[in-house]
Amino acid sequence: MRKLPPLNALRSFEAAARHLSFTKAAEELFVTQAAVSHQVKALEDYLGIALFLRRNRALLLTEAGQNYYLEIRQMFEQLTLATSKIMLASEQGSLTVCVPPGFAILWLVPRLSRFHEQHPEIDVRLKAVDEITGSLTDYVDIAIYYGRGSWPGVKSYRLHKEFLIPVCSPLLLQGPKPLKTPADLKQHTLLHDETRNAWREWFALVAEEPPAKKSGPVFSHSALALKAAVHGQGIALANSVLAKPELDSGHLVKVFPQALPTNDAFFMVCRESQADIGKVARFRDWLLSEVALDEELDRTENQGQYQ
Repeated sequence: MRKLPPLNALRSFEAAARHLSFTKAAEELFVTQAAVSHQVKALEDYLGIALFLRRNRALLLTEAGQNYYLEIRQMFEQLTLATSKIMLASEQGSLTVCVPPGFAILWLVPRLSRFHEQHPEIDVRLKAVDEITGSLTDYVDIAIYYGRGSWPGVKSYRLHKEFLIPVCSPLLLQGPKPLKTPADLKQHTLLHDETRNAWREWFALVAEEPPAKKSGPVFSHSALALKAAVHGQGIALANSVLAKPELDSGHLVKVFPQALPTNDAFFMVCRESQADIGKVARFRDWLLSEVALDEELDRTENQGQYQ
C-alpha cells in the first residue's frame, strides 16, 4: 500500500514553503496561522525531519525542507493542471438529455437556440424516450421526468406548476355546434390522452355531469392530442405547459377558463454529485430561467386565473 503523509499537512507545508510565511499560507488556505503551524508540525513529526528553521520573525526552510518542497511543488502543479483540465471538460462538450417526446417537441426544442446562444461550447444531444423514469444512465447527463418529484438517488427540480385546460381550434368555435357552456362539450368530440384520464375530473370541477359514455380518439402522446385539436378534430384537455406554444400562436384557443390543477409536473433530474458543476449546472440554470420567464408571462396574461 502507498504510504502518504497527511494531505492537509502537505498542503499547508507547500503553501508555507512557497510564501515562507505561516501567516500568508493561512490567508491563502482560509485557516488560522495556528492551524497551519499545527499541520506543518504534524508533517515534521510524521517524517521525523525538521522542515523549517524558525528565526525570530523569519521562517526559513532547512536543506531537507527545501529539497522536499522542490519535489512536491511539481506534484502540486501537476495536480492543479489535471484539475483544471477535468473542470474544463465538465464545462464544455456534449450534454445528453433524455426527455419525453411531447415535452421535447412542444416546449424544449423551440427554445434550445437560446441555450446555444448563451453556451456555444456545449452541444446538447436530445434523446426522446417514452418511459422516461429510470433513464438517467451512465450515458445520460440530465433527464426530464414526469411525476411528483419523489425519485431516489437523484436531484430533482420542478419546472412548472401545471393545469389542464380544454382547448380547440378557433375554427371549431365558428362551427354549427355551440360552445357556450361546459354542457355543450357533450355535443363535441373529446380527444383523450392515454397517459391520463382527466375529463371526468374536469367536468366535476365545473359541476357538470360528464358524458355517459367515454368516446373519441385516444392518443398515446400529449403532442398527438394537441395536433389533432389544432386540425379541428375535437377538443383536448391539454397540459397548460405543452399547449402554451399553440395558444400563443393562435392555433389553439381556450374553450373555457376553468383550469384543473394537476398533482404531477415535469422535473429536471440529474445526479446529486453533478447538480452544481459544469454543463449540468449551466443547463439547469438556463432551464429554470426559461420556466421563470414562462410563469412571469402567464401571470401577466392570465392575471391570476391559474392559482
